[in-house]
Formats: sequence, structure tokens, C-alpha cells
Amino acid sequence: MSKERLQPISLHQEMQRSYLEYAMSVIVGRALPDARDGLKPVQRRILFAMHELGLTPDRPFRKCARVVGDVLGKYHPHGDQAVYDALVRLVQNFSSRYPVLDGHGNFGSIDDDPPAAMRYTETRLSSIAHEAILSEIEGNTVDFNPNFDGSQQEPEVLPAQLPFLILNGCSGIAVGMATNIPPHNINEIIDGLIQLIKKPEIKEEDLINIIPGPDFPTGGEILLGSGTKETYIKGKGSIPMRGISHIEEITPGKGKHRKKGIIITELPYQVNKSNWIEKLADLVNNGKIDGIADIRDESDRDGMRIVIELRRDADSEKTQKLLYDKTSLQNNFSATLLALVNGQPKQLSLKEYLLIFLEYRELTIQRRTKNKLKKTILRLEIVEGLIKALKNLRKVINLLENAADAADAKTKIMEELFLNEKQSEGILSMPLRKLTNLETQSLYNELDVLKTIKNDLQKLLDNRNVLLKLMISEFKTLQKKFGSKRKTRLKEGGDELLAERNANLRPNAELQRKKAFEGLPKDGTLLIQSNNEVKILNPRILKKLNLNESCIIGEEPSPANIIWPIIKNPKIIAITNTGKIALLKWEFAGLQPGKINKFLPSGLEGEIVISLIPLVNNNNLSLGLLSSDGRFKRININEILDLSGRATTILKLKNNVSLKSAFLCHCEGFLIIVSDIGRIIKLRVNDITMPTMGKLAQGPILMKMLPGENIISGLSIAKDKACDLIFVTQNGNVIKKYSDDINIYDKGDMGTIAIELIENKNKKERVVSMYNGKYLSSVITNTGRNGRVSSNQLINIEYNIKQNKAFNLNSGESIESIIPLIEEKNYSFFD
Repeated sequence: MSKERLQPISLHQEMQRSYLEYAMSVIVGRALPDARDGLKPVQRRILFAMHELGLTPDRPFRKCARVVGDVLGKYHPHGDQAVYDALVRLVQNFSSRYPVLDGHGNFGSIDDDPPAAMRYTETRLSSIAHEAILSEIEGNTVDFNPNFDGSQQEPEVLPAQLPFLILNGCSGIAVGMATNIPPHNINEIIDGLIQLIKKPEIKEEDLINIIPGPDFPTGGEILLGSGTKETYIKGKGSIPMRGISHIEEITPGKGKHRKKGIIITELPYQVNKSNWIEKLADLVNNGKIDGIADIRDESDRDGMRIVIELRRDADSEKTQKLLYDKTSLQNNFSATLLALVNGQPKQLSLKEYLLIFLEYRELTIQRRTKNKLKKTILRLEIVEGLIKALKNLRKVINLLENAADAADAKTKIMEELFLNEKQSEGILSMPLRKLTNLETQSLYNELDVLKTIKNDLQKLLDNRNVLLKLMISEFKTLQKKFGSKRKTRLKEGGDELLAERNANLRPNAELQRKKAFEGLPKDGTLLIQSNNEVKILNPRILKKLNLNESCIIGEEPSPANIIWPIIKNPKIIAITNTGKIALLKWEFAGLQPGKINKFLPSGLEGEIVISLIPLVNNNNLSLGLLSSDGRFKRININEILDLSGRATTILKLKNNVSLKSAFLCHCEGFLIIVSDIGRIIKLRVNDITMPTMGKLAQGPILMKMLPGENIISGLSIAKDKACDLIFVTQNGNVIKKYSDDINIYDKGDMGTIAIELIENKNKKERVVSMYNGKYLSSVITNTGRNGRVSSNQLINIEYNIKQNKAFNLNSGESIESIIPLIEEKNYSFFD
């Protein structure tokens, strides 16, 4: 091999490029559906291949092997089993709410029985696929691209007339992302589309009233609450589902006593029936569920029926409740509305997705109309030419008799009658029967009809309101033809039921905390001080301490970290320097105040609590974790809202690395990180630049550390809530900066210097804190003295000008830490 053909490349660059190409191939070409027709490439190719084979609902079934062969040979050069698996799922009525294929044979079951081999099963297009997906494929409504070898043309997307992505749902795992979309009811979705057409500015909440929740093909119940709303508004959430059960008398047989039994007629979506029965039997055998004598599966073609026979002494309602609490009879559907939009993956809210589909549907109607108009104009020209020929019939006959050949005749007709080439060809191909009176009259009638059609089509293209009315009319027609009643019932009060279930799963800790809270004075206040003392104080004593007022540095009581009214019943989490998190059981401080360790679960001995955070129920927030090596990650707030009584690890740290700061993070906001040498970096926070991660992930490096440099803290700022940033050094020097004046950087950038520090041989000045100047903050020195600085004291400080020796420090005394006070009245900053 010649040296000219060898090129040196960087291994990490080649790996990065190759992996990125692989990831995009999986994301776009396999795993994720297109938001327009709701189909993955393999599903689209299956439907198009069947359309090309003519497997319409009025035709006989055809072997699946034939369909798979066509798909493989023409459009999808992958494994035959992968294609067949995709085809099987399109047939299964327990997987799709509106199956796009009809099947003949064994296509599996809800017990996870495998389908028969493709040589035994048969399939064809279902009516909804034929009419609502493929009926307009010939009307130049979509673009076609060459297939893998350039021998065929395949559609880029199918001209779907309904949003099948959300009608049938979809699941797929790509590289670094996944989609899991629940199915919905066609009547509700069409009603929502019509309402969006009439009122594009409709609020998300009003749209949710029209489309209240998914409609699973297996029925069951949905517990309506914050999970469903979060899914539709943010595009990601957890939807609680329940199976349907009832209690009835069972007659075992002649001579035997009647017993009560729990009958389960519907299971939650995607719960395997046989596996569920097996796991229930294990729970009974292990003594975790009492009162069950026998379990039988009496399901047949008429429907599901699982009989759980109870012992005579069993409490049927209690056992039924245990089934919901301890088995997947109550389950969660983790929804992520992720789809390809303009070839890129995007997480969509319900409204965003429906608007994208309406825009696509409007485009397909326009293209369909333009195609029809083009054909109408062509036919109109021909008919006008034929009528003109009939009016000059004798002249035409003479021209034909005297013409040397067909080409000469065509030219003479064009010249004499002032017609174009197509009209002349139409006259030459006109049969003699057109000369009859009846046929002549039909041409005049056709001329009138064509002119009317042309005007109507032109009006449709020129007037968008007319087009939208047509779209609504077509939606209503499809709704009338394919509409069906909801299978999944909706149950209000889902949040309360979930809270009750969680309490049942952890009865001791929950009940103890509840009783302790009920015994507290409702006018009392929770106080957590910087020395980690936890107390419940009455308003008069708290007022005498003046902990929420400013004062100069002196021998003051230990500063307050949190002051919160008890009546608000705050849920406070404690986060340690090793990346563990636990729920603070502050309710017990009413009887016996003390150090914070008394109110934390075991397993945190010897660890330092670096942050105490009152949790708020706000879907725009996540928990941000900043470690000493400059790494940062976000955790979904929902993953920590339901903490048990034990400590949990939420961050996997390397050796000699500790967690420096933890705080609530705004989605679509900004993150500011500062080091002890005054270096600061500001970054955007969103699901693309900083996606939420799992509990054991480390997170990416946002700020590369220089030798001897240390992370001090981080701060989250909402997009529209700029604030004053206060930097304090150990010598008591202060500088104020406005957050909007700080430039935005990318991950791994060096950032900028926020404050110039004094460096000499004897002493090196370092930054000890950066905080939001909006809050009252306590200043603690190395000698144990402390003071408090309010926002009013910072108003007169000029921006970007260093204030030297801003605190009344004694000789040799230095600032050790700054503690911003967390109060309920100011915590609306996070809402």
C-alpha cells in the first residue's frame, strides 16, 4: 500500500465521529418515530410494501413471509426476524389501540406467548391504515427517496390523516435517549385537533380537559393527577395505572361452602398476565399476602378473568387493597413524548405535537389539492378541445382526409383550430361514439363539472379558512367511521391514592411522622441553625432572637439556616458531602430538639450535611449537584419527592472527590459556578445541554480545575429572574455583579474572573462564597463570631467595584462561610 493512502488520524476524534454517526443512524433510522405519521422506518416500509402488493382490506390475506420478503428485498436490508417482530406488533390488538394491520393466525397473546412463524401467519392492511394512512399516497402528497440500492423509490413519510403517534403510542430505545408514548382514544384526539384548529391559542390545561388521559387497549384505570398533567405539559411524566377488580361470591361445587373471591378482569397496559399470576403466587407462598386460598386463570376468548379465591376468614377488601399495593395490579407508565421533528429528536408537549401534526396535515392537503387541480386543468383543456372539434366537425374531417399522416393531421388541427398539442392529440384519439348526441351532451356536462371543481380547488388553495373547514370535515368523517368508546376508565384523586399507597408501603415511619406533626403547635416555627441544631420555637421566642434581621459581626446566637412555619409542613431533604440524600424527620424536634443527626436515618454517621433543601412541587425544577472536580449533574425532582425512611445515594463520586453544593435548578435557566480564585462560569440549563441523569451517574465536567484551585459553590437562576451576585473573600472584601452582565459559556470553557484577588508572598486571598443578594445572609468568621447582611445593605454598593474590608473583622480574623437564610416567604423564587 502506498504511503499516499495512509493518513494519520486522532483516535479519540475518530471514535467520536464514528460513534456519533452510529448514534444518529439508530436515532433517525431505527428507534424513534417521525412526529408526522407516527411510524418508525421499518413500520413505514411494511405498510408501503403491503400497499404496493395490493393487500387492501377487501382483498384476501397474504402470507406474512411474502410481506417480510418484499420489505427486505426492496426497502429494509436488515434481519427478517426484526421485520416480522415489527409486523406482529402492528397486528396485536393488545399492543396497539387501533391496529394498522389485520392478522389471520397466531400473533401472540397477552401472556407473552410467541407468535407463530411467518410462514404460518397471514396479514393485510386494516381499514384505518388503508383509508387514514395510505389512501393519499398516489396524490403526490409526500416526497419519495431512493431505497438502499437505488432500484426503488420509497416514501420519506406516509400521508397520515390522523396523529397515529399518539393514537397507537410508541416505544423505542435509541442511543442516549428513549421514547415511550401511551395510546389514546381517537374521539378525544380528534376533538382536541378540531379545538386547536378553531383556537390555536388554547391553553394546555383546557386541552387536557378534552384529552384527559391515555386510552390503553387492555383497559384498566388511570389515576388522574399531577403525573398525567406533567406528561402532557412537559412531555415526560409517570402515569399511574390500575387493573380492574371486583369481589364476588364463588360457588366451588356441590356440598362446599361459598367463598368470596377477587375477580380481575383487566390488567394495566403491558403487564404480562402469566408473569403477574406467578409473582402473586410467590408473594402468597412467602407470606407477604395473606388470605388467598387459590389462584386460577379462567380467561377465554370472551375476555380476561383471573379468580383469586379467598379463605373464609380473610378480609376481602383488605386483600384487594394489598393486591394494588404489593403487585403490579397498580403500576406506572413512564411516558416520554419524544419523536423526530425535522429529522431531529425532540421532547414534545401534547399541544406541541398536535400542532406539528396539524401543520403536516395542512401541507398534505395543499399538495393533494394542487395535484388534483393540475389533473383537472389538463382534463379541462382536453374537453375544451374536443368540444371545439365537435363545433368544427366538418373542418376536422376534411383536415383528416387531406392529411398525409397522423403527425400532419395533428399539426393542421393545431393551426386551424388554435389548439395546443395535447388538445390535438385528444381529438385524434376521440372514438366515433363521441359524435353521438348523448356523448356530445356528456362532454358539455363534464365541462361544467370540471370548471366547478377547478374553482373549488383554487378557492381551497387561496383561502386557508376554507382549507381548515375541509380538514375539520375530514376529521369528523374519520371520527364517525373509526371512533370508539374509551376502554380505560379515568379515576379522579390519583395523587391522594398514590400518597395512601406510599403510606401503606411504609406504615411505621409515615404514621410516626404524622402523629409527631399533629402534636406540634400549629403557630410554631421550625428553626435549623448553622451549628445543625433543630428546634421548634413559638413566635415570641423566635422574635426575640432577631435571627431574620441584619446585624454587625459580634457574639450573636448561631445563625439560622432555615426558618419555616410548621403549618406549611415542609418536606426537607438533607444532602451530604458523599452524595447521599435523606429525608429530615424534623417533626420529632417538638418533643426533643437536638443536633441534626438525630433526625436523619442511619447510614449517615460521620458525614457532613452540605445542603438542606425544602422540596416544592414544581415540575420546572430539578436537583443540581456540583462536585469538587467541576462535574455537575441534574436529577429529576420526581425521583426524590417520594423518599423512603432510608438514606439513598444520588451521586457516584470518585476517590478524593466530594460534593460541594446542592441546590434546586431551573429548567431553561442558568447555572453559575465560582471557584476560590474568583473564576466564574455561567451556562445554560436545559434538557439538551444538561439533561437529567440517573442516580449513579457522575455528570459532565462543566469547569476544568487549575492546579490548586477549588470549587466554592454553584447557584441556579431562573431565565427571567436576574439577580445581584455577591462575592465575598476571606479577608472581608466584597464585589457585586449583575447576573445578566455575565457572559454565557459552554461546558469546559475557562469562564472569566469575577474578582481580582490579592496575591503576595505572605498571604493568598481566596473567595469563600457567592450568593444571591436578594436574601438575608449570615456571615461566620474563623473565631466563631457572626453577623447578618440584608439585601437593603447591598443596594448602595456599586457594581463591579471591589469593596475592601466591608466587615468589622478583628486583627487576624477572617470570613469562614456565608449562609443564605431560607424562609418560606422568599421561597416563591423557586415557584
